Amino acid sequence: MEHIIVNTENGVRTLTLNRPERLNAVNDQLSTEIIQAIRDASADDEVRVIVITGSGRGFCAGLDLSDYAKRDRSTDSRHKQLDDLGWVGHQALGIVHCDKPVIAAINGIAAGAGLALALACDMRFMAEGARVTAGYIRRGLSPDAGMTYFLPRLVGSAKAAELIYTGRDIHPEEAERIGLVNGIFPDDEFQARVMNFARELAEGPPVAMTLSKRLLAASPDVDLTTILKQEYSSIKVCFGTKDVQEGVKAFAEKRKPVFRGE
Repeated sequence: MEHIIVNTENGVRTLTLNRPERLNAVNDQLSTEIIQAIRDASADDEVRVIVITGSGRGFCAGLDLSDYAKRDRSTDSRHKQLDDLGWVGHQALGIVHCDKPVIAAINGIAAGAGLALALACDMRFMAEGARVTAGYIRRGLSPDAGMTYFLPRLVGSAKAAELIYTGRDIHPEEAERIGLVNGIFPDDEFQARVMNFARELAEGPPVAMTLSKRLLAASPDVDLTTILKQEYSSIKVCFGTKDVQEGVKAFAEKRKPVFRGE
């Protein structure tokens, strides 16, 4: 990885976008690396939770427009020309279909596709000094990267329309109030507080966690009967695991369970 710092500790894989001089704006290389890093973490049994954050003052400032302006379109491959999702689409699908919970640690500015990256995650935490913006409209652009899918589901259609049409900045207090983020932490405690949360989550039962994520991902787009069947199928799988036996035993013994993903 050229533009992502990868670190794994206590079941938590941290992916730190590392273009601080550009507020971690996405160029071709970083777009490829984000998708690959999520795919790798999803397939790694040692990883139970993923945290995405940024180095320096930014989380992710979206597409690097200066890089885009210099790009030679004639060198684009035919495969890219025929790809109707683009890197932004593959990024969103990669996070949603990742089998591990993904946390966005918004340490600084998150704009455009950078905000959409955070919205695609399962949970979001924000530093007190950070801010976010849909931003696209400021540059004459319509949204991408799943913005119009995730944002209305989090804050409602009317508020999502306001935030997209105005492109205004959203500060932490408002972001928490409207349900955009799960919590706010002081800047000097931010990374430690997020990692503590991630480590606690990583102690959960991996099979049940993965099945829970799949159910949550499917829920917005299926009817009640379909999701009930999927829930029933998933919980039967869980009942066949050793982790359930450990959970029941720990309950009886009044202790914290130790889940091994078996």
